[in-house]
Amino acid sequence: MKDKEYEQLSKEISYALRHAPWEYELELDEEGWVPVVQLLAALQETGRWPNISQEDIVQMMARAEKKRHEMRGGKIRAFYGHSLPGKIKKAEQCPPPVLYHGTTHKAVQSILSTGLVPGARQYVHLSCDIATALEVGKRRDAAPVLFQVDAKRAWADGIKFYLGNEKVWLADAVPAQYLMEISR
Repeated sequence: MKDKEYEQLSKEISYALRHAPWEYELELDEEGWVPVVQLLAALQETGRWPNISQEDIVQMMARAEKKRHEMRGGKIRAFYGHSLPGKIKKAEQCPPPVLYHGTTHKAVQSILSTGLVPGARQYVHLSCDIATALEVGKRRDAAPVLFQVDAKRAWADGIKFYLGNEKVWLADAVPAQYLMEISR
């Protein structure tokens, strides 16, 4: 496969595991796992990936700039980003002391009053560094607003955090008292 094909495969697998498993007749367990053989069969049935193999998925994951999937024990899942009706269970983990969130100017007032909430997703997405938060924020605003999250204090006060991947942390919600606007 070529790099572009790996990218297309990653997008299709992300869509299937994060947003529409029913379109692929996949049955995710409560932690978001699905047997790799079931995913392979579903991808083959689409007609776009008639010769897809587990090695292709392994290569796709290894080449990916952003780690979006994990494979273990013959199963695969998306790390984060789910918009499914049932919430994917994650194990709580102590976050780094500070996290960041990039957003649109339009969302600032709502965030300042209600905090960060997941909206259509299952979890609030937070970044480990400013560069990643800026990149995320730029998806919807050319000059995003950045918030710094006092994750250390929030964790101590009982706010739950979950590891998404090496650059992304998740939370059920982050009340406004733990947020500080650092750029506008």
